[in-house]
Amino acid sequence: MNRQKSAWLAGGTAGLWAALLAAPALATDFRITLPATGIDASNDGRIILVITPDGSKEPRFQVKLGADAPQVFGVNIDGLKPGGSASIGRGVLGYPAEDLSKVPAGDYTVQAVLHKYQTYNLSTGHTVKLPAARGAGQNWRAEPGNIISEPIKVRFNPATKEIVTIPLTKVIPPVVEPKDSEFIRHLKIRSERLSRFWGTDVYLRAHVLVPRDFDKHPEARYPLIINHGHFPADFGGFSTTPPDPNEPCKPEPRFNEPCYNRIEAQEAFDLYKRWTSDNFPRMLIVEIDHSNPYYDDSYAVNSANLGPYGDAIMKELVPEIEKQFRGLGQGWARFTYGGSTGGWEALAVQMFYPDDFNGAFAACPDPIDFRQYTNINIYEDKNVFWKVGPFGKVDRPAHRNYLGHVDYTVEQEQRLELVLGDKSRSGQQWDIWEAVYSPQGADGYPQRIFDKRTGVIDPKVAAYWRENYDLRHIMQRDWKTLGPKIRDKIFLYVGDMDNYYLNNAVYLTEDFLKKADPAFTGEIAYGDRAEHCWNGDPNQPNHISRLRYHTMYVDKMLKRIEAAAPKGADLKSWRY
Repeated sequence: MNRQKSAWLAGGTAGLWAALLAAPALATDFRITLPATGIDASNDGRIILVITPDGSKEPRFQVKLGADAPQVFGVNIDGLKPGGSASIGRGVLGYPAEDLSKVPAGDYTVQAVLHKYQTYNLSTGHTVKLPAARGAGQNWRAEPGNIISEPIKVRFNPATKEIVTIPLTKVIPPVVEPKDSEFIRHLKIRSERLSRFWGTDVYLRAHVLVPRDFDKHPEARYPLIINHGHFPADFGGFSTTPPDPNEPCKPEPRFNEPCYNRIEAQEAFDLYKRWTSDNFPRMLIVEIDHSNPYYDDSYAVNSANLGPYGDAIMKELVPEIEKQFRGLGQGWARFTYGGSTGGWEALAVQMFYPDDFNGAFAACPDPIDFRQYTNINIYEDKNVFWKVGPFGKVDRPAHRNYLGHVDYTVEQEQRLELVLGDKSRSGQQWDIWEAVYSPQGADGYPQRIFDKRTGVIDPKVAAYWRENYDLRHIMQRDWKTLGPKIRDKIFLYVGDMDNYYLNNAVYLTEDFLKKADPAFTGEIAYGDRAEHCWNGDPNQPNHISRLRYHTMYVDKMLKRIEAAAPKGADLKSWRY
């Protein structure tokens, strides 16, 4: 995408938008139009329309779940030409209101986004259309190449018959890649395995935090720690400069902190001071960009729908990291940690590559036992949306606070995902679980674990999930051979009031590990009334401990290195 395309594509836009914002247009239906020039000759993707009473910021950045969520609709386009249009009206599925006819009359700000898809000819013989990973972590709001409209004021009345045209006018520009610094280095490789699967070049990136005086000690070899988690634009939580006392405060309602950005800045500077102190062990910490057409990361395992990301990371990326940045290159000197998605990944890679790591610190992991897939038993329950009885049904909650108050339900969460993208293409949480864990369907897209509109579970797909990605089931099934390799390498931490009910699966996993033979000697701990994503620190509130992942497990890692290092291993060159 050249930079010319990122310019405004419609002439005289300033006056047009001023007029539109000054006088709300009457509307009951919407027509979204592509620019006539300056874009691809044929366009595939998903047009997303956002309607909100809040005009203080762009509607695309307001989309969320909950009672105060804005209204969202979405429709596919396939081969739409420049100057073409798509309509959103009655009969198009929406969230929170299911249909445009149910949106109350009123004055709103609306905005449209075209989330563009690319065609992939997979090695499986299927052809699929998916949003390429273009540098923003599969964020449809900001992905380079997507086309957006200006926010427009609309006076909506479902009783009238007015159609408002919303022109898409601006192509989001490319993301500028991060630059190397003294402490943070960057690596990008083409993955042969993934490129073969996807039928096009696929790259993996690593952001590497190197130790103090890395360039002054060419003889040193270092332990490698992989911090798994969501898409990193760069290495996060590290800063060589102190906080700016004049920086305006940005509140974080989740933690009831009025100036959370300053707390984050202080913690990032404190990490730098500790990282460069005389007594801190020298090591490499890596964050990986493995964003892909389905999500902001791959879950770091091999998958029928995403391809061999596990092997690509472990057999292509990790060896190159250790080659370029002088890693020790041995399993006793490698560790992994992460929270939430990263917690699941940390445990999974320790299990699937048991000799390649010496410990996995898995905090608030995504469901590791699918008998509690959040709060659903996918093997015995018939429906994920409701607990159904002979005369009634009860909504299943999807998100709660530490008091148990429910913010939204599973059905609402699934409907928003379906509005943002069908065929597991929403780029959201449940769709990536489906894309990673499910077999590939006849159409090349993931097989549904449940119907997104009815909630009915497919038991055949559930059985596939069990044998391939239910981590507790796999541990129990294979413990005779797997247990001796990992029984002391698993560290699980979760709050007992995790917002997404992720503690439930940890309870069931603990039930097995307590009775496992050979005996489990790792660690499992719960945070009292702690929400997502408690990571094992009983002395700090969650809003602080979540900023200290990079240092909080170091002492345990050092003990494990000393206990596991073979005779003659290098335990000195990296302790300068």
